[in-house]
Amino acid sequence: MTEAVFEVVNPAGTSPIVLVCEHASAYIPPQHNNLGLSGDVLTSHVAWDPGARAVAVDMSRLLDAVLVASKISRLVYDCNRPLTAPGATPARSEIFDIPGNLNLSQAVRQARHDAYYRPFHTAVESALQAVSAPILVTMHSFTPVYHGAPRSVEIGLLHDTDSRLTDAMLETAGAHTGHIVQRNEPYGPADGVTHTIAQHATPRDCPSVMIEVRNDLIAVPETQADMAKQLAGWLAEAITQMSGASQ
Repeated sequence: MTEAVFEVVNPAGTSPIVLVCEHASAYIPPQHNNLGLSGDVLTSHVAWDPGARAVAVDMSRLLDAVLVASKISRLVYDCNRPLTAPGATPARSEIFDIPGNLNLSQAVRQARHDAYYRPFHTAVESALQAVSAPILVTMHSFTPVYHGAPRSVEIGLLHDTDSRLTDAMLETAGAHTGHIVQRNEPYGPADGVTHTIAQHATPRDCPSVMIEVRNDLIAVPETQADMAKQLAGWLAEAITQMSGASQ
């Protein structure tokens, strides 16, 4: 494979924060024939997290933090899922069947894992190893309506077994955003969405948070930039507060 399956933005960043965006791209390499899909589904939320990469790139600049972002659609391989998870190569995503993922052999699933997941997570690991006392922040977006049900939450702060950074962000939320903020919504660890955190932050005992932003709030460059500014300042204060509490 000659094409890059991930990108590293601001590799010389000096912040202890390592930003990760697993669903940054809707790109499906040509050999997968669009997974048998066509039309708007190829750029919809089932293929990627709209707005998440743009927000993460702005945050990388504002925080002077490294960002590792996937360049492959989550439908080809979801880099926030292990090989054992059916959702790693989903045969159905929300209301859409994914023809190119139906009845995949274990060999094909393994090949996609090795081609897309493994290099991405190696890059995440390298970024964390390069930072003293790292803090892992993964950036996502979610659809305002899921299976026909509207979602009132606007920003979700998700954590796995370690809630330190989520707790600090919730305590300081009012100073940084007027949006509706909830813990472990619209998903939580039981849904398997904290895989990257469990894979990289938990073994290190380093603070971590998964930030989910409703994608209608970050649909255009202006709102993406505004959200990045909110989140960057919010993270900075929460980390300072968390560090002070641990001393």
